[in-house]
Amino acid sequence: MEEFYTIQGEGFNTGKAAYFIRIGGCDVGCHWCDVKESWDANIHPLTPIEKIIENVIAYKANSVVVTGGEPLIYNLDSLTALLKQNNIETFIETSGAYTLSGNWDWICLSPKKTMAPLKEVYSKANELKVIIFNKHDFVWAEEQAALVGKDCYLYLQPEWSKHAQLVPEIIEYVKDHPKWMISLQTHKYMNIP
Repeated sequence: MEEFYTIQGEGFNTGKAAYFIRIGGCDVGCHWCDVKESWDANIHPLTPIEKIIENVIAYKANSVVVTGGEPLIYNLDSLTALLKQNNIETFIETSGAYTLSGNWDWICLSPKKTMAPLKEVYSKANELKVIIFNKHDFVWAEEQAALVGKDCYLYLQPEWSKHAQLVPEIIEYVKDHPKWMISLQTHKYMNIP
């Protein structure tokens, strides 16, 4: 769908320069999705993997974040193999609803209630990032945290349109449940993609 070089704004790798590859196509269907234009893969022209790698190298990026849409709809083995051949770190953000493919240095699992992750993805996640939209999402977050490995970092992130209301609630929750950390969409505060 699109590619751009920017600063990672969310989760564990916040603040790190990264080249983003946003893949079109998603059937998970989160009503609060902030990139709904990514859902229909057919409206986005295909880009050869070699061209993507050429673009990454042109920016001298050390790391790539593959996101979507839902990137695991596709087999990502070839893409990550070429990135690795060029000594580029590979990060993915996924709902985990599809079979894990690709060779990843970092897996951010962001589960969605509409389509729960596959069991295999939980055990491989480096980071669990749960979007908080309403009070029940705290319950959902705890259910998801029980399924990941003990070394997985746990983040709660307010849904952007309600962040002013939700940030104080998340702060109090994290203070009461310190295994969690807060992820903010800092790129939106910095007004960058």
